[in-house]
Amino acid sequence: MSFYDYSVPTPKGEEISMKDYAGKVVMVVNTATGCGFTPHYKDIEAMYEKYHDKGFEVIDVPCNQFKGQTPGTDEEIHEFCQLHYNTMFPQMKKSDVNGENALPLFKFLKSQKGFEGFGKGPKALMMGTLLKSIDKDYKNNPEIKWNFTKFIVDREGNVVARFEPTTDMKKVDAFVGSLI
Repeated sequence: MSFYDYSVPTPKGEEISMKDYAGKVVMVVNTATGCGFTPHYKDIEAMYEKYHDKGFEVIDVPCNQFKGQTPGTDEEIHEFCQLHYNTMFPQMKKSDVNGENALPLFKFLKSQKGFEGFGKGPKALMMGTLLKSIDKDYKNNPEIKWNFTKFIVDREGNVVARFEPTTDMKKVDAFVGSLI
């Protein structure tokens, strides 16, 4: 199966097919409203505004699997994002990205780009310490480790990058810009 064979649910219960994004560069990201990485919304929105007219799309999937940092309803999450970050990109239904109930799209994305580490620096050290307490084998499985893990899909539907939340958003922006 390919990226274009999947779909994601909207808050209204409709399914959005990834085929709708054929020929575009897509960022699929699991998000949270009460996380230390929540300010990534600002950078994601800036990228969306900068590249959207050139064929860039964001698939925002709120997820409450990481320390309960997205407790609200789909409507409350949407209101929070618009109020605090003026987000224009669409948000999908709050969903799981790991485990038995994970969206099939995320299972596919993880099969294409596994975890390669948090990089270096204080945030990376913090995340590594936190994850060791949750999953001693976290380095050796492709599961999503935390909120704001970003997968980049090129115009041909290939999953070409995975950025952990500790990655500087300037690096994510530069990578997306190179595909536009």
